[in-house]
Amino acid sequence: MRRWMALSLMVITITTSAIAQDARLRRLENGDEAKAWSAVGRLDINGTGFCTGALIAPHLVLTAAHCLFDRDTKLRIDHGRIEFLAGWFNGRAGAYRDVRRALVHPDYVYADDLSSSRVRNDLALLELVHPIKNTTIRPFRTGARPQTGDRVGVVSYAKDRAEAPSLQEVCTVLSRQEGVLVTSCSVDFGSSGSPIFIFDGDEAQIVSVISAKAEVDGAQVSLGTALGQPLAELQAGMVAGDGIILDGSLGSARVRVGSVRDTGAKFVKP
Repeated sequence: MRRWMALSLMVITITTSAIAQDARLRRLENGDEAKAWSAVGRLDINGTGFCTGALIAPHLVLTAAHCLFDRDTKLRIDHGRIEFLAGWFNGRAGAYRDVRRALVHPDYVYADDLSSSRVRNDLALLELVHPIKNTTIRPFRTGARPQTGDRVGVVSYAKDRAEAPSLQEVCTVLSRQEGVLVTSCSVDFGSSGSPIFIFDGDEAQIVSVISAKAEVDGAQVSLGTALGQPLAELQAGMVAGDGIILDGSLGSARVRVGSVRDTGAKFVKP
């Protein structure tokens, strides 16, 4: 049975008046509809768990850093056990790629305690063994950090919808707190690493990555990792040749995020 990468729950205090105006999360039911989002894919980890990732270059996948850590050992998962399934839809992908190199943001620390700094730095880049050069799978550009009140969208795989992507075309940026983007986007277990989009005309640009699931006054929201400087640092690291090819000796590939209280923000287990 396939397991999903778990998100954490975080209780924060913000206004939730915009949530009711959001579009509902809907499963992309046919291949033609899903093709527009085929640069979003499922990251299968050792065949037992998954996250979501998105192409930002033919050879680079953007995802959440915590997807690359084992919850029990706290060690990095051998990225040789990770496969990117671009545009995964009902048992087939537009492209299948193994991972050559994985680079986690240098300020990200995986530990039992979850903090705002962990969410803020929860970014990773995966270099694929071979670039995806397919006219139907076009990498997404990244955009500037959205403002509070901006309308965004999210594409994700998750629990009970692991075989096809789901799209929420309209959700709202509720707050920006300490580098963490709080949105009303609907996510669930397995959505870690999912791209949050802003739409510039007909073009969708990635402005954040899903890091955690949260709760505000009984309503579920999501926490996103802002891009900007953190992503620029990762890209520079890739160019510099940073990142280690692991030897495949690590253990379980299942990832879960722990729980803790931190500086006024209360974290609880999902």
